[in-house]
Amino acid sequence: MRIDSHHHLWNYSADEYGWIDEQMGVLKRDFTPTDLQQVTLATGIEGVITVQARQSVQETEWLLDIASEHKLIQGVVGWVPLADENVADELDRLCSRPQLKGVRHVVQSEPDDQFILGADFNRGIALLADRQLVYDILIFAKHLRRTIEFVDRFPNQSFVLDHIAKPTIAESFDQEWSKQMFELARRPNVCCKFSGVVTEVQSAEWSLATLEPYWNVALQAFGAERLMFGSDWPVCLLRTEYSRWVAAVEALSRSLSTAEQLAFWGGNATRVYQLEPRGR
Repeated sequence: MRIDSHHHLWNYSADEYGWIDEQMGVLKRDFTPTDLQQVTLATGIEGVITVQARQSVQETEWLLDIASEHKLIQGVVGWVPLADENVADELDRLCSRPQLKGVRHVVQSEPDDQFILGADFNRGIALLADRQLVYDILIFAKHLRRTIEFVDRFPNQSFVLDHIAKPTIAESFDQEWSKQMFELARRPNVCCKFSGVVTEVQSAEWSLATLEPYWNVALQAFGAERLMFGSDWPVCLLRTEYSRWVAAVEALSRSLSTAEQLAFWGGNATRVYQLEPRGR
């Protein structure tokens, strides 16, 4: 099954999605399962993982409700208040919903660059492995050093790095980002999503040549067995249509063997998130 391991849904309101600023006008509308089905049908995507877009248990419950009604959605990566002392009860309640496959916190937006190492937050992370929940890591490249220290605290926890850690894609290639990606990838419990890349491009236009050095690092670091496709739709619409992104990644991944293609385009997501394909 061909799976998009990273996309979002929302009923837009300025109050609830304050991160959508004035330069993101294309995102200021509802994005529904019907919209999602239309864009995935045209590209051969057969299943998706829906990821939280705001830090709200209510949103997580809403996404789980949607997933229970739409077979295209194979799983949900939601949000829970991991730093709260009563988060175990919240996790147990939400884990009764089979569509919940993982959780995520928007670490990239925390004012404290040390947030990911915080004691309260880490106490919550320690509860995930026994509940067979993946933790999606959402950071900027500047957080990679601390993230490596964070991951080393939880060798039995399954992690997925979102958006290849959001390097700044400019004329000067970020060698430090590359170095830290290879270091992080030495941890076998970490996988990586090739997603959300075009929104980090600083120039007005992007091409395969723009993306290729970043694809090469992600592939060489994690290997085809720990890399997965994601769109970051609808956020990707800031720089590209869904179909163009899929076509670009198809071109980048063309040299992969048949087995590697199957892993990258769906097998890895199915394994890591323990998906049970539900058909369309």
